[in-house]
Amino acid sequence: MNDLNHRRRHKDRPDLSGEYIWGDLGQMILFILFFTIWIVDSFVLHITTSPGQYISWYIRVPLALVILIISSVLAQSGLKSVFGERRENPVIIREGVFNRVRHPIYLGAILLYLGLIVLTLSLLSAIFWIIIILFYYYISMYEEKILIHEFGDQYKKYMEEVPMLIPSLFKKKGRVEKHY
Repeated sequence: MNDLNHRRRHKDRPDLSGEYIWGDLGQMILFILFFTIWIVDSFVLHITTSPGQYISWYIRVPLALVILIISSVLAQSGLKSVFGERRENPVIIREGVFNRVRHPIYLGAILLYLGLIVLTLSLLSAIFWIIIILFYYYISMYEEKILIHEFGDQYKKYMEEVPMLIPSLFKKKGRVEKHY
């Protein structure tokens, strides 16, 4: 696992296992590029927003708001679970949103972009959104290698019980609520 040397640790938080070293920078770059594309296409040039003429604002705005609220809840709940409590040692977090999806913060980010796409129906933004999803999938896979290295079979069992990015609406039989 030589590639695990390319991870960033939070120096003041030994209870966190680490993350992909370029994850935050990659997210910032994609955020800037997406918003540039979204704003220019949606509000300036209108290059690919013609589908918006077929779906009323009365449908798009409420749907976008629901997606944005879900995005916010996932991201805030995930951040609170990870960073809100200091632990003595790293642990597999299985409470709250982590009982439904292994990467709720990344899913929240993906849904943020989707909510904006639904709002204006910019096809250029939707195409760029696919790149964003692939990026989040890549860093999720990378971070899971770190967690498997750190926790071994415990994390592999968690992976079998909880989906990566698309939450399960129904609990699987035998799913453990909390992991101590």
